[in-house]
Amino acid sequence: MGPMRRVLTAFAALALLTLAGAAGYMLVEGWSFEDSLYMTVITLSTVGYSEVAPLSRAGRRYSMLLIGAGVGMTIYLISLAAQLVFEGRLREFVQRGAMQRRIDSLAGHIVVCGYGRFGQVVAEELIAAGRDVVVVDRDAALAADLEARGIPYLIGLASDELLVRAGVARASALVAATGSDAENVFITLSARELSPALEIHARGETEAAVRRLQRAGANQVTALFRTAGQRAAASLLQPTVVDFLEIARPRQGDPVDLEEIRICAGSSLAGETLAAIEAATPGVRVVALKRPGEGIRVVPDVSAKAEVDDHLVVIGERERLLGLAARAACRSAV
Repeated sequence: MGPMRRVLTAFAALALLTLAGAAGYMLVEGWSFEDSLYMTVITLSTVGYSEVAPLSRAGRRYSMLLIGAGVGMTIYLISLAAQLVFEGRLREFVQRGAMQRRIDSLAGHIVVCGYGRFGQVVAEELIAAGRDVVVVDRDAALAADLEARGIPYLIGLASDELLVRAGVARASALVAATGSDAENVFITLSARELSPALEIHARGETEAAVRRLQRAGANQVTALFRTAGQRAAASLLQPTVVDFLEIARPRQGDPVDLEEIRICAGSSLAGETLAAIEAATPGVRVVALKRPGEGIRVVPDVSAKAEVDDHLVVIGERERLLGLAARAACRSAV
């Protein structure tokens, strides 16, 4: 039980003691509830005001017992309050409440479980792309860094309770990015149960972990050993291709980007051919088309028309891509 909960429990116990004390005076002395409550309060607080009426022998004994219990409870309550103030627990409690309210206000965000080297890169890329991120990690030492970066976070094991507090029911995706395969499987199972439609991406360190994560419900699994090995081999076999992919990394390096653009209902791009889209935005090329229910088309026919819910992969200058993405976005009704 945390210090704040202990303080609240002590307050509740003191309130119950006050009511019990009043009931005792009503029983022993036969006084009214108001007189009995007044006598209990001045007895517990030891202020020394005059008694409501002369006490009987039984009333005096009862008062001595009540004073002993009240003083002990008061000292305990003061010590807990001092602990909250001097150890900074009160500030921590207030900050934690503010952080939870901030997380509760988010929707469509991405929950990143694990803020190690891999998770930090994932979070930074998502934030650079303008996405809201909530980090969940068990290492309390990360709190100061996350606070400085302005990233909403929760400290603790990514259990069902913490995932609910992170808002997985409102999130668009979750990334299981811890360094433990077993923990990532557990997170994936929990998140899938809490939100069946959630997009889940997981990190796997072994072939067995990749299989288990897929069975647990992960939509995509990143096998770091495989990805790193393939990248190293590609750098030796196809260095120019690797250099091109480096240039085309979203929002990095030279002002050239690959952008995924979704055609929304009401978009000015809906119904236009790919050739017309490219002509209207010089310096960009549509390199792939993904239509719902179909496989991805690489270097699609430029005579094909963009339809609602199509996803276009476009390469070109960053500023021009931003303008094209604005045209593809849904227009709000007037």
